[in-house]
Amino acid sequence: MCKKSGLHLHIAMYPLFAMGHITPFLDLANKLAKAGHTISIFLPTKTRLKLTPHNHYANLITFIPISIPPVDGLPCGAETTHDIPASARPKLLHAMDLTRDIIDSQLSNLKPDIVLFDTLDWLPGLARKHGVKSVYYAVQTPAMFGYCSINARNLISDHHLVESDLTNPPPGFPTPEIRLRGHESRAIVRIFMGEVGNGLKFLQKHNIAIEQSDAILFKSCREMEGIYCDFVEKNFYNKPVFLAGPVVPKTPTTKLDEFFNNWLNNFSHGSVVYCALGSECVLQIDQFNELVLGLELTGKPFLAVLKPPVGYEKLETVLPEGFLERTKNRGIVYDGWVQQLLILKHLSVGCFVTHCGPGSLSEGLISECQLVLMPQAVDQFVNARVMSLELRVGVEVEKRGEEDGFVSREAVQKAVSVVMDDGSEVGKEVRENHAKWRNFLFQEHLEESYVSLFVQNLKDLIG
Repeated sequence: MCKKSGLHLHIAMYPLFAMGHITPFLDLANKLAKAGHTISIFLPTKTRLKLTPHNHYANLITFIPISIPPVDGLPCGAETTHDIPASARPKLLHAMDLTRDIIDSQLSNLKPDIVLFDTLDWLPGLARKHGVKSVYYAVQTPAMFGYCSINARNLISDHHLVESDLTNPPPGFPTPEIRLRGHESRAIVRIFMGEVGNGLKFLQKHNIAIEQSDAILFKSCREMEGIYCDFVEKNFYNKPVFLAGPVVPKTPTTKLDEFFNNWLNNFSHGSVVYCALGSECVLQIDQFNELVLGLELTGKPFLAVLKPPVGYEKLETVLPEGFLERTKNRGIVYDGWVQQLLILKHLSVGCFVTHCGPGSLSEGLISECQLVLMPQAVDQFVNARVMSLELRVGVEVEKRGEEDGFVSREAVQKAVSVVMDDGSEVGKEVRENHAKWRNFLFQEHLEESYVSLFVQNLKDLIG
C-alpha cells in the first residue's frame, strides 16, 4: 500500500533534459493523473513554462523548476539538448549531475511513493536514501533497448564498444533480420563511448542507472512489442519490465495554425506529403538538397519542416537553384515549430516522411497517413527496421551504401510512391497493416487497462 493512500500514488519524475525524453514523461504523467494519481515532475525553469499548455491535469501534475547549474562549455541559458549542439550534450548531463543535492532536498520534502527517471546513474541511490523505489523509464523502444544490450552480447560493463559489436543483433534477438549498417553502428558507438563526467562513458552511466534501479518501464504494449520486452527482461539483470501501454498522444484542443490550414485546404484528400525529421536533426547540405529535390520529384504537394543544413542559418540561402519557382504553390520548406499532430490529422495529408523518433512514430501510427521511414540517429535506426521488417507498417528509404547512409532524391521519390500509389503491392500491405494497428491503438479501454496494470505493478514493487 502506498504511503499517501490505498488508492492513489504520488510519483516523482526526473527525465533527461531533452524534449524527446521530457515529452514521454509528460504524456505518461497525464495518463496517470487521469486515473487520479499525483505527479511531481522536475523540469528546467523556462522549459517548464513552455510545457504548461500540455499539462492537462494541473490540479494533480506539478512542474517543479530546476535551475541549470553553470558548467564550462555549456551555453548560458541552455536548458535542453534542443538549445545546444550535439558536442555540448555531455556538458548538459554534467550540469544535471550537479543538481543532485537539489533533488535530494526535493525528495525529502515531497516524500513520493516512487521515482521515475532515466539516464542519471546516481538517482536510484538517492531514492533508496529516502526509502523510495526507482523505475528506469526507457524512452527508447524495447527493440532498441534489447538490440544494444551489452548483457545480451556477453560484454563486460566497461567494454570499449566498437562498430563491429553492434552491426548484428545479439544472440537470441527476436528479429534476426534487423541489423545496423556501418555508419549507423559508428554513430551509436560515438554517443555510447562519449565522456559524460566522473570518468564515465555514456554507456556506463546508462548501465549503472539500469542496474541500480528497481524496474524498467517502457511506453509500449505487449501486443506490438512483447517479443522485445521478453528479451529485455531476460537479458537485463533479471529486473521486472513494466509496460505503460502505447500512451497514445492526445490531439490538442487548439486549432491548426491558420496559414497551414488554409494552404493544406488547397489540395485533395490524402495527396500531401508531410516531411519532418525532428527538432534536433541537422542535415549536411548535400543530403538536405537530395531530400527536398526528392520531395519535388514525387510530383505531389509537400510540406517539409527542416532545420537549415550544417553551416547555414537560413533555408532561403540553401534551397537548390530554381526550386522555389518550380514548386511554387505546391511546396513549402519551413524552419520552425509546427503542430504536428494537427497537420497529420488534416484530411489533405496522406504521407508522413519521419525520422522514426518514438514520439513521431506514435503520432504517425494513430494517423491515417502512410509512413516513409528515414532514420537519422541512434534509436531511430532500429525503430525503422521494426516498423518495416516486423510490423510492416511503413517503407524505409533506401540508402546508397553501408558507409555513409546517403539517400538520393530518387530513393525518396520511390519510397513515397510505394506507400501512396494504389497499384503498389508493398504499399497495399503496409496500408493494411497500418490500418490494423491504428484500429488496435484506438481500441476502447486499451490505455486504461495498461495504466491500471502499471499502477498495480508499482504498488507491488513498493510492497
